[in-house]
Amino acid sequence: MHALNDTIGWARAHERVLSALFMAGGFLFDNWAFGRIDHPSTHAVFIVYLLVAGIAIAVQHGMESRPQDRWPSERTRAVFMFVTQFALGALLSGFCVFYIRSASLFASWPFLLFMAAIFIGQEAFRQYHSRLIFVALLLFFSVYSYAIMLVPMVWGRIGPVPFLLSGIVALLLFSLYMRALARLGHDRYRSARSHVAIGVAAITLLINAFYFLKVFPPLPLVLTDAGIYHGVKRVGGEYHVQEEDAPAAWRALFGANPVLHIQPRGRVYAYTAVFAPRGLGARIMHEWQWLDGKGAWVTQQRIPVTIAGGREDGFRFYTFKTAAGVGQWRVNILSDDGRAIGRLRFAVETQAVVPRLSSKVMQSGE
Repeated sequence: MHALNDTIGWARAHERVLSALFMAGGFLFDNWAFGRIDHPSTHAVFIVYLLVAGIAIAVQHGMESRPQDRWPSERTRAVFMFVTQFALGALLSGFCVFYIRSASLFASWPFLLFMAAIFIGQEAFRQYHSRLIFVALLLFFSVYSYAIMLVPMVWGRIGPVPFLLSGIVALLLFSLYMRALARLGHDRYRSARSHVAIGVAAITLLINAFYFLKVFPPLPLVLTDAGIYHGVKRVGGEYHVQEEDAPAAWRALFGANPVLHIQPRGRVYAYTAVFAPRGLGARIMHEWQWLDGKGAWVTQQRIPVTIAGGREDGFRFYTFKTAAGVGQWRVNILSDDGRAIGRLRFAVETQAVVPRLSSKVMQSGE
């Protein structure tokens, strides 16, 4: 017993450090455990967590709406607070996993910071999980985030219309939920109603601002592979690529852009694999840009490719640029509405002799 008390005391003394470690560990576990976004098991987990969070919030609200002499014990209230915190934390961790997978850091970093702030904040302010306003807004954000993931898969397309419909679905579901809370405890609900409404409006406006400023990830698309090569050829169901030997690879490994040495009028190939859920079709764009002498990126060509979802390692395709000029280049991988999925950076130099090349077969997947 003495050892147990010492352990409990040590845990309380280091509560913040342990909490941060468990939070980071939980996120890493979710990143490993969550599979494809279109697997039924993934959605079953999200739905269960949403139900657990919603029920725990409603039960606690109902209990604390009674006269104070009929309130449950501190232990009972602590249990429901823990359940609420656990379910909301698991939801936000899961959403972070899929949003990060879909995001391109150079374009989506403001939204990723916003997601990280909410994820960390809900843990840091765990004492506020007893307050209706705080947990209601976290629940609304979770419902909204899940709707953004789900609606495009049900519809079979991405774009502004499915995104706006996701917001309408989230608002309708949350409105029905808040009506249920009003029935369970009208006075407590009424004292929080205006603050919840302001918070819901702020969250909705912020998410829409992220989307239409094109810093919102192009969910549910995920870039699974990409590279710049001297040649790409499809042979049956396989893609064979040719790349320069070690020097270019070592440059990329240490953070420098790879350099391709091509002959005059030679071609440069951009190969990509983009995952989309089964049943979802989308149009992807390769935007080839060259850095001019004034430091501005000039678009040389934009090549659209229509992809079909369902392949484990992503829908594979390539485009090429003939007679790429000497200098810095990038290929932006974009959704049809200009949302960034990824980017390839490289440099081009010309030489008369063909560099030493090696061939490899890209992973075939399903």
